[in-house]
Amino acid sequence: MNQFLWVRRFLIRLFNWEYWPFNVVYAPMLPYYLFLAAKAKSFFFFNTANPLIKNGGFLLESKKQIYDLLPNAYYPKTLLFVPDTRAEVVAEEAKKRGIDFPFIAKPDIGQRGMMVKLVKNRKDLEDYLKNVAVDFLIQEYISYPHEIGIFYTRIPGEPQGTITGIVGKEFLTITGDGISSIKQLVMAEPRFLLQLEELQKMYGASMDHILAKGEQKLLVPYGNHSRGSKFVDFTSRADAQLRQSINAVCNSIPEFYFGRMDIKFNSWEELRAGQQFSIIELNGAGSEPTHMYDPKHSIFYAWGEIIKHLDLLYTISMMNHQTKGLPFMSTRDGVAMLKENSRQVALISNSKQA
Repeated sequence: MNQFLWVRRFLIRLFNWEYWPFNVVYAPMLPYYLFLAAKAKSFFFFNTANPLIKNGGFLLESKKQIYDLLPNAYYPKTLLFVPDTRAEVVAEEAKKRGIDFPFIAKPDIGQRGMMVKLVKNRKDLEDYLKNVAVDFLIQEYISYPHEIGIFYTRIPGEPQGTITGIVGKEFLTITGDGISSIKQLVMAEPRFLLQLEELQKMYGASMDHILAKGEQKLLVPYGNHSRGSKFVDFTSRADAQLRQSINAVCNSIPEFYFGRMDIKFNSWEELRAGQQFSIIELNGAGSEPTHMYDPKHSIFYAWGEIIKHLDLLYTISMMNHQTKGLPFMSTRDGVAMLKENSRQVALISNSKQA
């Protein structure tokens, strides 16, 4: 990467807080978290937030185990495999379950969208299997046109919960002008420019292709902020009908009180009616209120949302601890969890770079 591009990318990140490193955004929240931990008399009180999810869904939770808590109709067909599984075995098992190309491959214990890939054919599958070093999932690709994340919380003992945030996801898509190459179109958009290196790895020489005027091309088919998607705050769409439908879904998930569901759906009207949608991910205590990443919001708004959700996490965890006798994670086990998570991150990072 030449120096001009490096400087341009640096300035984009510097003046847009949504691209700041995770630790930089969350560091000012540490004193408040420690305050809550002191009240709970536990550094790791969050493990009781969702009793049936490992560590409450904060770290190291298995996506497959979470899917198993959901009614089958609510999530895509999904298979779990261990590293070094041969391509023919994966393809055969997928075929048995009715999972055809293209499908999604991703780590069972994920890390902010790393090693998530749309596998279009047998070669893509073989390439993925050469690199992956952790347990991974093969998942039916859901082609619904819209994707959102709905943050849901419910106080234990109460029959209804609430939607505390909705984030819309605009996938990384370019529109041709009949003159510029894909690479030039990517470089012209600040958000896309940050993904240039990854896109060059994905598309190679195809980056020099010129799209016809008005022709659209979806470059990254999944809604990860780290992969170039724009996050838009749709919380205002949480009307009574949508809240009712989401409550029905979440009440069908045993002991689920705090987290974010990433949902693909056909239309807002059908989603409000509880129809034509699929939960592609469900995250627990470690969920971020990702609607805060809408570019219209300031870092101060983001900090306010983080504090609000920390308060809810504390309240829910304390109630499950006190009313159900669920023990908080010990400091020793919590430290072990953090160390194991670092090891998992390293494994996935090495897989990504392979």
